[in-house]
Amino acid sequence: MTTVEPKLEAAREDLAARDGVVIAFSGGVDSSAVAAIAHDALGEDAVACTAKSETLPEAELEDAKRVASEIGIRHEIVSFSELESEAFVENDDDRCYHCRTMRLGEMLETARELGVGTVCDGTNADDPGAGHRPGLQAVEELDVHSPLLAHDISKDEVREIADRYDLSVADKPSMACLSSRIPTGLDVTEDRLTRIERAEALLRQWGFDQFRVRDHDGLARIEVAPDELERALDREFVETVRAELSELGFDHVTLDLHGYRTGSVSPETDDDESVVGAGSSSGD
Repeated sequence: MTTVEPKLEAAREDLAARDGVVIAFSGGVDSSAVAAIAHDALGEDAVACTAKSETLPEAELEDAKRVASEIGIRHEIVSFSELESEAFVENDDDRCYHCRTMRLGEMLETARELGVGTVCDGTNADDPGAGHRPGLQAVEELDVHSPLLAHDISKDEVREIADRYDLSVADKPSMACLSSRIPTGLDVTEDRLTRIERAEALLRQWGFDQFRVRDHDGLARIEVAPDELERALDREFVETVRAELSELGFDHVTLDLHGYRTGSVSPETDDDESVVGAGSSSGD
């Protein structure tokens, strides 16, 4: 028996003892593992819920739909706008707290409508020690249950669990919301979010796996994983990305030779896959 098996069984028994759960679901590995465990434990009484907003890339929403289908879990999609919150738009050090509060509020409202008493998220055992995580405060304040954290399931163990459930996202890279690409103190606007999403879609089309396009008020700073830097220097890609991003409204396009790294626009903040759909609690 591996160390993850008793933890998995404890998490399954924990959820099975509830009358139903709504899972804050992004389609990333953490929230997908919680959704799979919950569906295993509760069947139709487990519901995955994704909060759609301007900070959620369309590609991530489609991934969430696909993974929910893989699991076989009921999937609800609710819509809201973080941009209605001045505190969020101001983009201070607590942006993730404001975002998380709103997103989890949507989950709690969905749970009330469904007559479900528990909302779960994908916070894992590694998250509390992984740097500035203001979103965790919202999880605590709103009394959201984090089964991975409660049963000491680490990120590596989450991936092992996802693999046991044969989930396609078991090895999916972390993916934080689009607002994490905007430096702290620079307003989050729909225009900035849209051009970031379109710019990252271009990199995805070119086959890059782990990357970010940071928006420094008109300067696009591209980060790719160190093992992908050589491909990012390909002349055809350089010319294409410069032309395409200029058309999106960026005045300058740069490649960060340090490569992809978390927290590069908000140094005290760490990356996590699930903030985009309220599955966990971080920025990037």
